[in-house]
Amino acid sequence: MLPESPYPRPPRRGPASLLRRAVVAVIGVLLLPYVLTPLYSFGHPVSTLMLARWLTGQRVERIYTPIEQIPRSITSAVLVAEDSRFCDHYGVDFTEIGNSIAEAEDLDDLRGSSTITQQVVKNLFLWNGRNFLRKALEFPLALWVDLVLSKRRILELYLNIAEWGPDGEFGIQAAARRSFGRSAGNIGSSEAALLAATLPNPAARDARRPGPGLRRLAGLYVSRAASSPNVDQCVRRRP
Repeated sequence: MLPESPYPRPPRRGPASLLRRAVVAVIGVLLLPYVLTPLYSFGHPVSTLMLARWLTGQRVERIYTPIEQIPRSITSAVLVAEDSRFCDHYGVDFTEIGNSIAEAEDLDDLRGSSTITQQVVKNLFLWNGRNFLRKALEFPLALWVDLVLSKRRILELYLNIAEWGPDGEFGIQAAARRSFGRSAGNIGSSEAALLAATLPNPAARDARRPGPGLRRLAGLYVSRAASSPNVDQCVRRRP
């Protein structure tokens, strides 16, 4: 028989202890984005999709571009295309959500409009795909991001982490170079509108070879931007 150890044995961890540890771990994961958000006031963050592509050896092209180097033709086109009430809401556009609820015939038809802030949250912290779990996490995070970060910074992040091409192109600079062979600072309003029109599905919509439908949509965005000169008022640099 082996002699008894002079050191007390560690207590066995029962199911309740393991459950508490699991709950604490889950809470920590859920709170992490709230802790990280203030840090995104600076630097050049990357999206979860960019990280996934790097980890799997896929191509990623992104040249971070400060918003002061991005022309208003681009910011205006993106705002009228993606989130025309960006300067008026607090991260979640409850007006558009209400309209979607009113127009939905059943739960499957319910598609709340995703603001630019929500898309930034999804790209930085969450995952792609439509499901209620992601939306449940996304809504409060979007409100928090809008509270902590400036509108100018949120739009800058979006313009630099949005997926904008079929082969790992992220951000407006990579999009402009791929589609027009020029930097983002040297494209006009029509080209900016074409890039904005590709955002919902950059794998299928190609600003380099736009079809009639994409051209019509871009023309609509040019008209909307011209008739909405204050759509980007909250992101303009004050004199």
